Amino acid sequence: MKPLDSDKKTAAIPAAVPGEEEVVEIDFSKVEIEPLFEEEVDFDTFSKSDFRAVKIKECEAVPKSKKLLKFVLDDGTDEDRIILSGIHEFYEPEELVGKTAIAITNLPPRAMMGIDSNGMLISAVHEEEGEEKLHLLMVDPRIPAGAKLY
Repeated sequence: MKPLDSDKKTAAIPAAVPGEEEVVEIDFSKVEIEPLFEEEVDFDTFSKSDFRAVKIKECEAVPKSKKLLKFVLDDGTDEDRIILSGIHEFYEPEELVGKTAIAITNLPPRAMMGIDSNGMLISAVHEEEGEEKLHLLMVDPRIPAGAKLY
């Protein structure tokens, strides 16, 4: 079996806006990822995590915080879900409104800056030339709020 980084290639990534012809070349040869966990998780433990598609209704910077964004999310229920995420270094709030993301919704509430965060948004993280990079997982907008991920 080859190590994960043995094939140092570039990848053609379609433009972010559907219908645009632009293709961006990304050089993955400078990317470092964390090793996979060696510890296995049994299926029963995994299945206790409730991953859902969520629609970002509102997003704003948390006052007095350099990192936190406050998300108001539609999770398919009749109540808005509030999740705080420390991703302001990577995203401006206005670019996330209207997007469909992935959240784990059954974590216990956690108070941050006096606000209860009710879940966690899922992001992909890697290091590139000594700098941390983060990409919020965003999915097809045709996926309805509340759709369960398996």
